[in-house]
Amino acid sequence: YAVLFAIVFCETAFVIFPFLPGDSLLFIAGTFCATGAMNPWLLVVLLIIASVTGNTVNYWIGSMIGHKVMERDYRWIDRAALQKTHDFYEKHGGKTVVLARFIPLVRTFAPFVAGGSGMSFRSFLFCNVLGALIWIISLVASGYFFGNIPFIKNNLNVIVLVGVGAAVIPVVAGLAWKFGRAMLGKAK
Repeated sequence: YAVLFAIVFCETAFVIFPFLPGDSLLFIAGTFCATGAMNPWLLVVLLIIASVTGNTVNYWIGSMIGHKVMERDYRWIDRAALQKTHDFYEKHGGKTVVLARFIPLVRTFAPFVAGGSGMSFRSFLFCNVLGALIWIISLVASGYFFGNIPFIKNNLNVIVLVGVGAAVIPVVAGLAWKFGRAMLGKAK
């Protein structure tokens, strides 16, 4: 429970962790609940708390330094994802905080952009809680119902390994690509 809490909190609280698994983690946690390995009610409550508090921390960070980050380039922030989120926020406002929960990368930047753009905390908190409820409950419940299928229940370990591999391999490949490009650039 503590590891899942920490992952969801960090992914939603800090813009430097957009690579952490969100949707797949919640879904897999739901399948573990179906096997009886975890308590679904406790899991949902903890993850909603992690998600709401993570987004709130990110909002406050955005309100303090968001305007500076929007004006400069930082190596540790995905500039393209930040700009996409900002554009989406400008078009859709508070709905961004709710809808972003289902879009990796954007999920990490939406509360930061909301804070940096001056969204009122009251409006943000409403959208934050609503988004967390929908995101956590829908994915954990989907995993729970999926995990009750006998084939899935009997082969959960293999399915989890494939799911983790599917989440980790693109991240590792992307980092290797960036590292390789940087090394080739220095070699020239």
